[in-house]
Amino acid sequence: MPQKHLTFLFTDIESSTRLVTELGDRYGNILAASRAILRKSVIEHGGRMVEARADESFAVFPEPEQAVAAAVEAQRSLQARCWDADHEVKVRMGLHTGYAWEDNGHLIGLDVHRASRIADAGHGGQILASATTVDSAGAQARELGEFSLQGLAAREQIFQIEAEGLPTEFPNLRSAVAGGLSVVLADDSVLVREGIARVLSENGMEVVAQAGTADELLDHVAEHEPAVAIVDIRMPPGDGDEGLRAAKEIRERFPDTGVLLLSQQLEPVYAAELRDGDDGGVGYLLKDRVADLEKFASAVRRISEGEQVFDPLLTRESVAA
Repeated sequence: MPQKHLTFLFTDIESSTRLVTELGDRYGNILAASRAILRKSVIEHGGRMVEARADESFAVFPEPEQAVAAAVEAQRSLQARCWDADHEVKVRMGLHTGYAWEDNGHLIGLDVHRASRIADAGHGGQILASATTVDSAGAQARELGEFSLQGLAAREQIFQIEAEGLPTEFPNLRSAVAGGLSVVLADDSVLVREGIARVLSENGMEVVAQAGTADELLDHVAEHEPAVAIVDIRMPPGDGDEGLRAAKEIRERFPDTGVLLLSQQLEPVYAAELRDGDDGGVGYLLKDRVADLEKFASAVRRISEGEQVFDPLLTRESVAA
């Protein structure tokens, strides 16, 4: 499968949880407006929207200068818009230029994750970029220094894109927590993986690898032997029960690695199959449970310690059936 050379743009609304809490259903209008601004800038500068989930978006561009121009225009438009007087909307952005494989509409590769990590380090209204993007685009930028990005071995030189009308002063880059309990994540959605990775990082865990397919998951577990593997039941290439089968193989080959299966819908038969013959270090939760950050992080820790954790909607009897 040939690689594509692209510039990746990740965006994220700052303090979105607080905005949802305070605005309720009115937040939907803010989300739609911010997405429209971003999409317009991406398309006008020759880019393509890959994915938009919750308050996060992912776009790609054939040339780095297009990506920089789109990010700058989007930030200017976001700042110029009249939002709710009591609720300022700020979006953090991250850029990186590199290679990725495209498989069934999904972009796969370490450079995709590098771009997402760069975006995570920023603040609302800020555009961060790697040295590769800045050099290739000839962009006006301020060097912020070298930083360790969570889950990536090499330190990254990070720059702040500067342009007329954009703010220039921000707090220190947000630091990810390194070390602690190690986790491998598997889901075919980059944004889902990055959202879960952020929750785990903020709770002192380290995501040592991410996978978009069941085969990648098994390779990463073999390489890192993490404390826990968090796995979506439905994984490429078949989008059937590949995640479940990979989870069972992990438990057979790496008994010290706990497994947490995530599912969009409650499927008791899969929970029962995972639990059958395995008396520790396994779990099954609906994906919605990730939103309860503390409980989700606690579930991951409990599984790493050999406990069984099953979704509250599953009775013990239905799991055992």
